[in-house]
Amino acid sequence: MRIGVLGTGIVGATLGSALVDRGHEVRMGSRSADNPAAAEWSRERGASASAGIFADAAAFADVVINCVSGAGAVAAVTSAAQELAGKLLIDVSNPLEHVAGGPPTLFVGVIDSLGERIQRAVPDARVVKALNTVNCTVMVDPGRLAGDHVVFVCGDDPEARSQAGALLGELGWPPERVLDIGGLAGARATEAYILLWVRLMGLLGGADFNVTLARPD
Repeated sequence: MRIGVLGTGIVGATLGSALVDRGHEVRMGSRSADNPAAAEWSRERGASASAGIFADAAAFADVVINCVSGAGAVAAVTSAAQELAGKLLIDVSNPLEHVAGGPPTLFVGVIDSLGERIQRAVPDARVVKALNTVNCTVMVDPGRLAGDHVVFVCGDDPEARSQAGALLGELGWPPERVLDIGGLAGARATEAYILLWVRLMGLLGGADFNVTLARPD
């Protein structure tokens, strides 16, 4: 499969590398054609990796993953709107706003989500929110943590949610640990969880953790 990864930071590089390792062709997209991080990543990952601007990555791909930081996510996908039409767009970004002297907040408030804003910006794409509740190392290697910890997917297109779940399976997430929480409004909940995640990261002294659900037998 051809996969476009939007974003050249640690999340994009980690996901892109894991997908190359699993036999996919991956094109990393950035704002500029001469982005040094994208070029270096492409050289290091070999023939199955390439780089270009956001629109190049989206045009190349069957599936696109948005790894751009929250503040730049809408602009990034908007610049590739035509190329995203009809495609699964997995959004892993979070709308964190850092506040001097205090804990972060969500710049989307509580009656909207970044996932929904992205869907409004590219209405012809099939947006699914996923993987935004874990660190990038856990995204691609859930087995590094003990227990039946979970990730969530939500989106307005059931087929797109199923397709996203299958891709997560390739990254090591068993179907029973990929929880489909329904429509894209569910991103309001998973994005809000990141406020607790940041707090826990400070308490635990690192990002290698996740949540599990305890239910009656």
